[in-house]
Amino acid sequence: MRALTAVYAATTLVHLSPVDIAIVVFYFALVLAIGLYLKGRTQTGEDFFLAGREMSAWIAGLSFLSANLGSLELMGWAAAAYQYGILATHWYWIGAIPAMLFLGLVMMPFYYISKTHSVPGYLKLRFGEPSRALAAISFAFMTVLMSGINMYSMALVMKVVLGWNINFSIWVSSLTVAVYVALGGLRSAIFNEVLQFVLIWAGALLVPILGLIDAGGWTALQLRIAHNASAEFTHLWSTLGSFSNNPMGIHWTGIVFGLGWVISFGYWTTDFLVVQRVLAAKDLRAAKMAPIIGAAFKMMVPFIVILPGLLALAVLPFKLTGETAALATGGHSYNEVLPLMLARYCGPGLLGLGITALMAGFMSGMAGNVSAFTTVWTYDIYRALIRTNASDKHYVDMGRWCTVLGVLISVGTAYLVMQFASIMDYVQALFATFIAPLFGTVLLGMLWKRTTSAGGFWGLLLGTLSSIGMWGWVKMDPSALRYVALSPHARFMAEDMYRALWSWMACVVVTVIVSYLTKPPAVAELTGLVYGVTPLPSEAHVAIYKRPAFWAVVIAVVFVALNVIFW
Repeated sequence: MRALTAVYAATTLVHLSPVDIAIVVFYFALVLAIGLYLKGRTQTGEDFFLAGREMSAWIAGLSFLSANLGSLELMGWAAAAYQYGILATHWYWIGAIPAMLFLGLVMMPFYYISKTHSVPGYLKLRFGEPSRALAAISFAFMTVLMSGINMYSMALVMKVVLGWNINFSIWVSSLTVAVYVALGGLRSAIFNEVLQFVLIWAGALLVPILGLIDAGGWTALQLRIAHNASAEFTHLWSTLGSFSNNPMGIHWTGIVFGLGWVISFGYWTTDFLVVQRVLAAKDLRAAKMAPIIGAAFKMMVPFIVILPGLLALAVLPFKLTGETAALATGGHSYNEVLPLMLARYCGPGLLGLGITALMAGFMSGMAGNVSAFTTVWTYDIYRALIRTNASDKHYVDMGRWCTVLGVLISVGTAYLVMQFASIMDYVQALFATFIAPLFGTVLLGMLWKRTTSAGGFWGLLLGTLSSIGMWGWVKMDPSALRYVALSPHARFMAEDMYRALWSWMACVVVTVIVSYLTKPPAVAELTGLVYGVTPLPSEAHVAIYKRPAFWAVVIAVVFVALNVIFW
């Protein structure tokens, strides 16, 4: 580890000016001040874990997006854009927009009406304690692994741009998040996420604007990418007819069904990290509008995330490699695209704003994971399985201590990320393992009243185990990738997409078979939980331009147009 740390501390691209340092210090002070201020308004479990359920649609929607706008977005997909070109945009458009609209229009009524504190909490109401326990434990495990990504990414920025020691950077960011989430709970996380959303856009816009000017515009950028890499790097759909015709080594079926259906819908509709923010909305209409507002902004995020990766292909005078090769040669890895571009284009003052924007993104992602982990641990593991009859104050205290514990565990997982070629390889492996089967269970539970408790539990368990089994098979025998991803030309990102699809199908098939072999639940038990037996509020009295469905259609039209334009 000493040798590894030495490598990370070796490179310094820029030095912060006094103005830059002042901007960064002010940001940290402001974040902590918000946590201290909100501590006095966070007394009950409802306040700490669900922000009192009083957020407006705009606050919930921006927080919903900002919780996801961490290193997964800012650094992970900038790296992926350098590796795979504009194909990385699929994770923002087909890999997000349809699912976010579906969450708002179809699934939020059941999450909100049931008054659950979490997605595992919904499974408890629908399928019973075993399904809740399985989902909660899986989610808690995945969340602390994901939290490590944000810590590692922030440390990379500090290492590449400033030459800071990686361990110092991890501890500074993690302790700051631990303090403000422990003080104010989800309310503190949401207010800081809205602040971070503004900072991210203000700071991250610098690179694409200055980079496009430097490259000579979009057309000139396409020509330079074609010369330095391949013309395939600037096409969104036209190269997906064959596994061998695109840099990702994936077929359109993997993008549409593996990503667009299973992973996307699984993440945006069942990952409690993002769903928790919408549950904090003040009423059902706000809860339905929040994901739709988030979807509108999500379509614009590639401009500040994917474009820097494409610009790096055109303007950087050296090639980037995987993390292992970069450590061996002393070069730069894919994961360093965004900080390298930041260092290239931002001078004093602007650099401080850009660094602050990246810190805001990382801390937003960390806070999202930590607050979600705290809620699931306290309500769905500790209260459900360990201490069932404690006072509300006891559970709030447990939530605060759990926040600190979750951060400490996440620090350990930060070092696991170093074993992967890029951040997104790590992320997609986790999603394919835990999110895909959970989506199958929740979807059947909401839409099919014949689904039984046994069906829900065994489908979720065997779906998850099938994904783990396929992952282990490919790790032990890389040639097995041709069977999991359906082609000898497939690459590892394709393996994640198809593994997600197969594990979702395994979950659905097992759930259906077991449900037909077991006694169906009584209809009275399903009210408020399943379509067809739950009365939903009518919006006939609401003006059409105020209805969530109207804005969902507008966003869907823009979504289709963007895919055609960048075909």
